[in-house]
Amino acid sequence: MNDTGGRKAQTGRCLCGKVKFTIGEGVDEIGACHCDMCRRWSGGPMFALHCKGPVEFEGEEHIVRYKSSDWGERGFCGVCGSSLFYHLLPTGEYMVSPCALDDQSGLKFTNQIFIDEKPAYYDFANDTVKMTGAEVFAMYAPKE
Repeated sequence: MNDTGGRKAQTGRCLCGKVKFTIGEGVDEIGACHCDMCRRWSGGPMFALHCKGPVEFEGEEHIVRYKSSDWGERGFCGVCGSSLFYHLLPTGEYMVSPCALDDQSGLKFTNQIFIDEKPAYYDFANDTVKMTGAEVFAMYAPKE
């Protein structure tokens, strides 16, 4: 996701309000992941806001973390089941659900990843950058 256009002090919460969060700094650009894991977890493509700054949680005792791979875990509210975030373990970065934000104004849908795993039954009209799974892994691979 692109690092341009920062927003300050974004807040959000789960459906029942038991978990609240504050993002130190995020970006205005939303991405969608079409990988099999994200679709199974979220019931469709996972929309994500990449957080540049720290994320602070209130009600952390209600967060259930599921380690879905060697590099990432997914967090959801253990009370209402709301999908809250994807946490990239090697870097500590969070990608939060933009649908959980209190203020969703000004957000732009700009990119899609794992486009090669997207089912044929839906498409988005937005003009976005599209990357295959191989392109995503190549982008984040250690540089030799």
